[in-house]
Amino acid sequence: MKAHVSSILLAVQDMDRAKRFYTEGLGWKIKNDYGISVFFESDGASPVGFYGREGLAAQVGTSAEGSGFSGLVLTYVVRSEARVDEIIAEAEKAGATILKPAGALPWGGYGGSFADPDGYIWSLGYSAQGADQPYAE
Repeated sequence: MKAHVSSILLAVQDMDRAKRFYTEGLGWKIKNDYGISVFFESDGASPVGFYGREGLAAQVGTSAEGSGFSGLVLTYVVRSEARVDEIIAEAEKAGATILKPAGALPWGGYGGSFADPDGYIWSLGYSAQGADQPYAE
């Protein structure tokens, strides 16, 4: 396998709530809405989509039950500390749970994190160390 992700599917409890959070709250644009799944405009990156939690669990052969830290963190790297602050504020206004307010990180960067309404964790970060960052914007 190559180190490549073709798409990212997030299992959600409430499709309408998830769509509202990401479209109205964070400004994402829907590319395809299939009813049981939704995909967003990817802007050249791996597409992100939602699928009903029960349906996605059945599709991959596992139980839809689960709680706690899944071990999955979605990382979003930006070009300034100010943009980290802006996104954290947008997410909180949209209904996210702020897990770690934006601030200095132990390794010298700047960042924070939030959980969306389904508990998916987004880590936002900025670092002046290196020009080859995997910038999302």
